[in-house]
Amino acid sequence: MKEDIIKVDAVSDYDKLFGLETLHPLVNVIDLSEATRFPNHFIINYGVYALFLKDTRCGDIRYGKQTYDYQEGTIVSFAPGQVAEVEMPAGTKPMARGIVFHPDLIKGTSLGQEIKSYSFFSYNSAEALHLSEEEKAVIVDCLAKIKRELVHPIDRLSKRLIARNIQLLLDYCMRFYDRQFYTREVPNKDVLTHFETLLDNYFQNEDVREAGLPSVKYFADKVFLSPNYFGDLIKKMTGKSPQEYIQNKIIDAAKEMLLGTEKSVGQIAEDLGFQYSQHFNRMFKKRVGLSPNEYRRQQAS
Repeated sequence: MKEDIIKVDAVSDYDKLFGLETLHPLVNVIDLSEATRFPNHFIINYGVYALFLKDTRCGDIRYGKQTYDYQEGTIVSFAPGQVAEVEMPAGTKPMARGIVFHPDLIKGTSLGQEIKSYSFFSYNSAEALHLSEEEKAVIVDCLAKIKRELVHPIDRLSKRLIARNIQLLLDYCMRFYDRQFYTREVPNKDVLTHFETLLDNYFQNEDVREAGLPSVKYFADKVFLSPNYFGDLIKKMTGKSPQEYIQNKIIDAAKEMLLGTEKSVGQIAEDLGFQYSQHFNRMFKKRVGLSPNEYRRQQAS
């Protein structure tokens, strides 16, 4: 029988799952060493944001079809709309600290405006954050600051201070992810090389017209990464986004066809996978400063 999915639409829903005290209706700092319930297998549909520092390996987390790449001292995170399955061996007592907060908590705050920039909430199962001892201490300190605000009597600054401290926590996670991109330099270079090869081959494929324009997701899937992680990795390594790489390749291929064939601009646009030639014209002029026909005439003179 398929196990029911637990919908965590409120912070209290998560607290009830592990028998934890709810200190605030919209946010809680989690310490699973204080849990009074230890479910062995469950599936969560998150309606809240959640971020956890795993102190020990305490079972498997599956997001989609893959198992989360987490060990001791790793951070895993989830955003509203994501579903995760957790399985722990019988008798296992999970050791993890973290935070769960509802989207309503950050509405009207600077964090609410910037929450989409924390792309790691959409990283997939193989992209957990691995922390050094010093980095773990920073995360624990941030969680302690938030916890102090939760037990402090509520006043007019409570929401702002809680949101700002959560934002500080997330900023540190972004910093540590940036560090991880560089410390995994060798495998990341392999990803970059694979991406460049895939991009070169894409426009030599006779099926490109039917496939349409290549997307970042297309290449991310080919290298087995989530689009967000793939995009962040390429940007950190090269200073260019995957979209910039793709557009540069499109423009290079277009120039070659404009000067090396007698095809019309409309035919070239179609060959490159554009559904509408106007879209091709706009992209070309934005990148080159001339329309395709102007470029062709200038180079022929």
